[in-house]
Amino acid sequence: MRRTGRWLFIAALSAPLGASLHAAPNDVIGSYPVDEVAANVFVMTGPLGEPSVANQGFMNNPAWIVTRDGVVVIDPGSSVQAGRRVLKEIGKITGKPVTHVFTTHIHGDHWLGNHAILEVWPQAKLVAHPDMIAKAHAGEAQSWVALMSRLTEGYTDGTRAHIPTVAAADGQLFKVGERRFKVHSVNDAHSKTDLMIEVDGGILFTGDIVLNGRVARMDDGLFQGTIRAIDRAVSVPAKTIVPGHGKTGGRGLLTAQREYLQTLFDAVRIEYDTGKADFEMKAAIVEKLAKFRHWHGFDAAVGRHISLAILEIERQ
Repeated sequence: MRRTGRWLFIAALSAPLGASLHAAPNDVIGSYPVDEVAANVFVMTGPLGEPSVANQGFMNNPAWIVTRDGVVVIDPGSSVQAGRRVLKEIGKITGKPVTHVFTTHIHGDHWLGNHAILEVWPQAKLVAHPDMIAKAHAGEAQSWVALMSRLTEGYTDGTRAHIPTVAAADGQLFKVGERRFKVHSVNDAHSKTDLMIEVDGGILFTGDIVLNGRVARMDDGLFQGTIRAIDRAVSVPAKTIVPGHGKTGGRGLLTAQREYLQTLFDAVRIEYDTGKADFEMKAAIVEKLAKFRHWHGFDAAVGRHISLAILEIERQ
């Protein structure tokens, strides 16, 4: 089976500290930049794009927070191979155990790396929205495993779906060492299974409710619900925003994502009320969204977004 960019990760075949020794060409993904975005808060920024052979299925932003008592991971990636890379990077910083893993939503590119975490730290608590857990058990977990394999031409094979077992309630506070993790749970936003994680009041992990420089997939969610979730994020006094995809930034990420969604939804409503079909209104809506045309995936997604917005309007 073809392996693009194989030379990038031949040197990284050894298993992470504590893992079983079963190195193979697809044991781990290649390296990506890791930034300390706040004190002892690290983000491994994935490339913009869709899962592919070239990126080995990796394109989200795994993160970890080092505490006095252990390490908390948020969204460890799309496969056991991605999760092993996350553990390698954590091992460069600390030897403390991973005690908790937060999953921001159902889409497997964010959480199938749980497999690697449990290989090394089997006592780690896997935390998610209760509806994420239910949907994963109902078949979405295996669907994502199969999808990642297909999109990477088998690179992620061997990944098993380790579904979270701890259902987080809205407003729930997790205390790990000296750090505080507050859950903001919503069920009508990007995937209808979304958590945002507020760390110490100063950092907010938004999952795919907010992205940076990339158009979000909206097939599983609602525009108006996502806008409300962003409004909630705005109410959090966090200065550092870690999006589900794209580089970490400031509060401007919240307002930019909200503006895109609100502009599109309002424009679709106006055109829909005049009796236009989706293809008839596209040109006018694209013009109103001109400032976002440089976002990754815009041209491919905007037509789909218009159609989804129409369906949402018709359900009201």
